[in-house]
Amino acid sequence: MTGKGDQDAEAVLVWQRPERGARGPAPERSREQLAAAAIGLADAGGLAAVSVRQVAKELGTGPASLYRYVAGRDDLVDLMVDAVTGEIDLAVELTGDPAADLVALAARTQEVQLRHPWLLEVAPEAMRVGPRGLDYLEFALCALEPAAGLTGQGKLEAVAVLNALVAMLSGVELRARRSPTGRQAARSAYLGTVAGRGGHPLLARALAGGAAGAPAGGNRPRAGAPVEAGAHFERVVRRVLAGLLAPEPPS
Repeated sequence: MTGKGDQDAEAVLVWQRPERGARGPAPERSREQLAAAAIGLADAGGLAAVSVRQVAKELGTGPASLYRYVAGRDDLVDLMVDAVTGEIDLAVELTGDPAADLVALAARTQEVQLRHPWLLEVAPEAMRVGPRGLDYLEFALCALEPAAGLTGQGKLEAVAVLNALVAMLSGVELRARRSPTGRQAARSAYLGTVAGRGGHPLLARALAGGAAGAPAGGNRPRAGAPVEAGAHFERVVRRVLAGLLAPEPPS
């Protein structure tokens, strides 16, 4: 009997296999067609809507025929992720400012995640990168080249943390979009009312945008008022990058 460990040891990624075998008839489909059909299913019904059987149905063929191109659903997901990663515009000129270039890259990445919400359902796996993912990683590392004091490992860690942050912020944005406007307003009003009762002065000051030690009164934004999404995204990403791009302490 072959155990799971043996199966894992023998696993070969879809990128490591030729798109068509040396024997047999010429393929009627392509990996790009499979990915496009799977992405259409996921865009409409989430990642759970994607299976080899459903993709075959979309393409008007039998499931068995697709196993000439993919070994299973994991291969489909790899193809999907790489295909939409290719939607991130990398044909831009870098400014030489790592923070500015990575903020811009993060914004373009979020645009793709908001266009394909199922991306946030894909289980995170280390080094889940195909050809387009490698192009993305190379671009990010190129943006980090001027960052003094970062080792190669530090740069890879910075990219990984940035990607995780963008995914988290995209999830927050998507949930806010799906939440009924009335409930958002009710939550905002509740938070502002409770903070204004005096039992949580630090929370009230934070919601009002005041500095530590500043008086709580005066002309200020309404507690709990929403912040414009793009400005909030850029501000948070820049603050995190400030730490990620700081020179690494000597070991």
